[in-house]
Amino acid sequence: MCGIAGFFHTGNGPERLVTDMLSSIRHRGPDEAGVYLDRCVALGHCRLSIVGLVDGTQPIGNEDGTIWVVYNGEIFNYPELKGVLERQGHRFATHTDTEILVHLYEEHGREFLPLLNGQFAFALWDTRKRELFLARDRVGIRPLYYYHQGGKYSFASEVKALFADPSIPRSISPHALRQVFTYWSTLPPFTPFGEIYELPPAHFQVVKGGRIVAQAPYWQLPYYPPEERFAGSIDDAVEETRALLADAIKIRLRADVPVAAYLSGGLDSSIIASTIAGGCKNELRTFSIGFSEAAFDETPYQRTMARQLGTRHSEIRVTNEQIRDSLSEVVWHAEKPLLRTAPVPMFLLAKLVRDSGFKVVVTGEGADEIFGGYDIFKEAKIRSFWSKAPGSAWRPRLLERLHPYIFREPARYRMMLQKFFAVTPTDPDDPFFSHRIRWNDTQRSTMFFSAPLARQLTQWCPEEDLAHLLPAGFASRDLLARSQLLEIELFLSSYLLSSQGDRVAMANSVELRLPFLDYRIIDLGMKLPPRWKIRGLHEKYILKKAFGSSLPKEIVQRPKLPYRAPIRELFLSGQDDCSEEFLSEKGLAAAGYFDVAKTRNLLAKYREPDRQVASEVHHMAIVGILTTQILHQQFIEKFRLPQQRLLLGKRVVQEGT
Repeated sequence: MCGIAGFFHTGNGPERLVTDMLSSIRHRGPDEAGVYLDRCVALGHCRLSIVGLVDGTQPIGNEDGTIWVVYNGEIFNYPELKGVLERQGHRFATHTDTEILVHLYEEHGREFLPLLNGQFAFALWDTRKRELFLARDRVGIRPLYYYHQGGKYSFASEVKALFADPSIPRSISPHALRQVFTYWSTLPPFTPFGEIYELPPAHFQVVKGGRIVAQAPYWQLPYYPPEERFAGSIDDAVEETRALLADAIKIRLRADVPVAAYLSGGLDSSIIASTIAGGCKNELRTFSIGFSEAAFDETPYQRTMARQLGTRHSEIRVTNEQIRDSLSEVVWHAEKPLLRTAPVPMFLLAKLVRDSGFKVVVTGEGADEIFGGYDIFKEAKIRSFWSKAPGSAWRPRLLERLHPYIFREPARYRMMLQKFFAVTPTDPDDPFFSHRIRWNDTQRSTMFFSAPLARQLTQWCPEEDLAHLLPAGFASRDLLARSQLLEIELFLSSYLLSSQGDRVAMANSVELRLPFLDYRIIDLGMKLPPRWKIRGLHEKYILKKAFGSSLPKEIVQRPKLPYRAPIRELFLSGQDDCSEEFLSEKGLAAAGYFDVAKTRNLLAKYREPDRQVASEVHHMAIVGILTTQILHQQFIEKFRLPQQRLLLGKRVVQEGT
């Protein structure tokens, strides 16, 4: 795993600038760095060496030096692709998966992307066509950002690398803030920064002469109408699920360094770890997060799974103080406002992994999205059932079974439930039925926007932002299919795989690998009928049927709990209250995003003895306001280049090209 950066130039110090860009993201690749330079393009790469340790230094070119690539990621099926290419006459100079890209491009041109099974972002320079060809993996596991204005074009793995160029303007976009305070994140191609864009997942881009001349998707999340779904029995589906997942895990263990696994205490990571342990010749290392606050802690389940597998297990017990103290650093790496503190413990966990001597860890993300694990899917199912008899007193009580940690006192909270989840007979016809109540609830926190910011956003329409992300015929799909697509398109890549995934792991130079997001697993999951994913109110039915017998019952049968981290007690009490640093009246007024009086009143709620007065909306708002102010200070007010510049280990210069 690595970091990449580059740009079109006219000869004004390109090597120094590309080195500055790489230096700002050296955490992504601390092992070595290299650049390619010709008369109009600079390509840079900083490397976290995992495959081809000896000869994998980038940039890598083809035999005659007419094609060059810088690449962040892993192509897990590279041995199979390499064998095919060698039979077609291609000759390889290295043992790394990176070189696959230049030979596939030679053989197939831009059409090779569907052949890749991996997680990647790359930039490939064709010296003959004078074209830069960029692409990103199917679900957006690896990031890729760009700036373009007139004939100026730059790209990088992280925004901070783009801002290493002082000529690129830095500002936080009001439109982006509205998206974050509705969907939890920005929606591609938008980012929190005004003139910086994100290449959407499963897209390629072609740049010529500093101008984008083509951009298009090469894959989309599959949808199968009932008549085209899985044709076999449920036992056939179980066998195919086992076989595909076993292979997805096997190819993700390909590395020239040891590979570890996360154990969350839930079903998904337990399936992954048990599959690895079953075929592992050496002792498997596993890593977990525990919390000092019991309401968030899943340590007993993690330890149960580790004992059954016989792994060498390590855990970090995260305190409120650690989360508070690391929040600013996590915002620096996430490069966006956050509405939850959950990325911070993941950052601390990745640090434990790296400090333990590991660069690669396999995780269970993706199973909930593909196999129907999230409560939001079951909520939509219950609410659809409720809408057929909106006056029913017992149908809405099914929601209490989903959220026992919320409805511990049903009599007290039942009125809130009726109001929050209320339905009418026509509601399920809304294409966004599954998610709209969550969006509406989240955007209540925009009440804290300043008056000037709110005025800029009076005409904002959520449906317009979503339109370009949704396929034709979306509204006619079944409820679960619509819910899954919205969760994957709006949340998986932009938040879960970014703020809680790539960013916090790569901040510690750790690569995550995610077998459930193998495109073959995704395709199978989308083919399965809804009742094989959610049976009644039992989520991930097919996974439990396929793997349940090999796991402890307390893991398989435990209620689904979302991963959460503390907010209430973190940084708004005690001597080390960081709110005064970032949420001073002067700072709020200078940035101009939030209403000063309303924000100070919100802070006061957290300083009252009975902090129960702070609601979920308040929790999202206070974290969102605080992290926006941190982001503003880090990237707009006080952005600085790192003092230590990377030393280049490889330098390719083609003067006449």
